Amino acid sequence: MIRAGLVGYEEAWAQQRELHAARVAGTGPDTMLLLEHHPVYTAGKRTEPHERPFDGTPVIDVDRGGKITWHGPGQLVGYPIVALPDPVDVVAHVRRLEDALIEVCAGFGLATERVEGRSGVWVRADEPGQGHRPDRKVAAIGVRVARGVTMHGFALNCDPDMTAFANMIPCGIVDAGATSLTAELGRDVTVAEALDPVETAMRRVLSTPSPYRPTPRPGAVPSLR
Repeated sequence: MIRAGLVGYEEAWAQQRELHAARVAGTGPDTMLLLEHHPVYTAGKRTEPHERPFDGTPVIDVDRGGKITWHGPGQLVGYPIVALPDPVDVVAHVRRLEDALIEVCAGFGLATERVEGRSGVWVRADEPGQGHRPDRKVAAIGVRVARGVTMHGFALNCDPDMTAFANMIPCGIVDAGATSLTAELGRDVTVAEALDPVETAMRRVLSTPSPYRPTPRPGAVPSLR
């Protein structure tokens, strides 16, 4: 694990590429960058023009899956650079990242889960009579796998400036929202508090055999053994 602190997005992306090349060549180990970014919007390969910031704020186009998102202080970002076992199963890798983040949220006292057809970690919509908040994402995931080695990863909202998400359509999803550990728990949860739990959970899920069967067809969700 490399705890890099506050890093510009393009600097971290360059470091990812260096680590990825070394892992592919067999000259570097599996590793993970844990960091925060200066404020930036990044757009995955499926981002549509209307999903970009409404005020024309610049966006960095990147080679990960998914759509547009925001990174900034108060958000813990993780970039696992790991070699996946054969047969390579990208969906199973995403599910394992979700497993780790669901575990981390539970440790802070927040119940989260998956939403079918959508990646990431979610707080479900309020029950009737309890409020009017829709499903809201507390952790986003977008990855790329090249030559069997992963890049990009996850972003866990601890205590970021949530107004940044109001300037775009987060992850291209119009019927859901974004949230943070701080907003949901009603107390400050900092990146510093989340670092140890995230590292522990990620080490566990990425160093043990996958509990998921190989995905039978593109886009299908694997099931537990």
